[in-house]
Amino acid sequence: MSPVTAPPVLPMMASLGELPSGAGWSYELKWDGIRVIADVDDGVCRLWSRNSHDVSGGYPELIGLADAPGLRLPAVLDGEIVTLDEHGAPSFGLLQRRMHVRDPRHLRHLITEVPVSVRLFDVLRFDGKWLLEATYDDRRGLLDSLDIGDPFWEVPPALTDGAEALELSAEQGLEGVVAKRRKSRYLPGKRSSDWIKIKPVQTRDVILCGWHPGEGNREGKIGSFYCGAYDGDELVLIGKVGSGLDFATLDMLSAELTGLEIDRPAFDPATIPLTDRRRAHWLDPVLVAEVTFSGWGGDGRLRHPVWRGLRLDIDPDSVLLDRT
Repeated sequence: MSPVTAPPVLPMMASLGELPSGAGWSYELKWDGIRVIADVDDGVCRLWSRNSHDVSGGYPELIGLADAPGLRLPAVLDGEIVTLDEHGAPSFGLLQRRMHVRDPRHLRHLITEVPVSVRLFDVLRFDGKWLLEATYDDRRGLLDSLDIGDPFWEVPPALTDGAEALELSAEQGLEGVVAKRRKSRYLPGKRSSDWIKIKPVQTRDVILCGWHPGEGNREGKIGSFYCGAYDGDELVLIGKVGSGLDFATLDMLSAELTGLEIDRPAFDPATIPLTDRRRAHWLDPVLVAEVTFSGWGGDGRLRHPVWRGLRLDIDPDSVLLDRT
């Protein structure tokens, strides 16, 4: 049997927007974690990230889905790997401790210290039959009917009232809500207005283009990162982020940045002051991070960005400039 080197389908993505109205929508809570496509067949469960990497080896407790009594194989499901903090809210910061680890010796204690589970929200194949052309309502109805019987895999409820969903999201410390058009089909690899993500706080992906040395208690460490995004084929600077970086994160990032320094910025150096250029360390733009921010400034830069974490599951080529 030849090795499997690609996921069976790419995940459908949501567009950022406002809460829609009308009866034609269903509302799901947005979980803050790692998106995965689960491909289950012949006693094997493979977990594929958004950028088509097989991450199964990092989450051995999740591959028991291959033996779930409620699934008829082959099956493909869509969901989000999450870990919860002491208050029961998803913590992307905690999940960072699991994202980079594949060595079974290190995973042994992390499975206990940073437990993970999956929140399922779609079924794309069941009993060998593809459901991509089926409506959201039909797919969701099938998903809700499944008795998967695996403690690491859960199906959160879909809601019919958008305002209630947003309120529940805030109460549970979640990222927001995804509104899904009930008659929509599944569009692999596409970002569609049939799915709309509504976030009380804006988040976006940024490319790490360099870092500026810290001062005070960050002397000798990273003070802030230069953040970029692609405008067509050109990488442009969209701001700097330093808030949200604690010492544990800085130590972890120092290891990730090893070997990535380059001589000159990958964006136009004229977009930053000469004094900053002289002190900055430039990076090969291959790492993606996620930040929160309050909006866009008149200079085209992020306002009040706050670091949330690395996104090794996202390709830098997909980080595009979008100030809407």
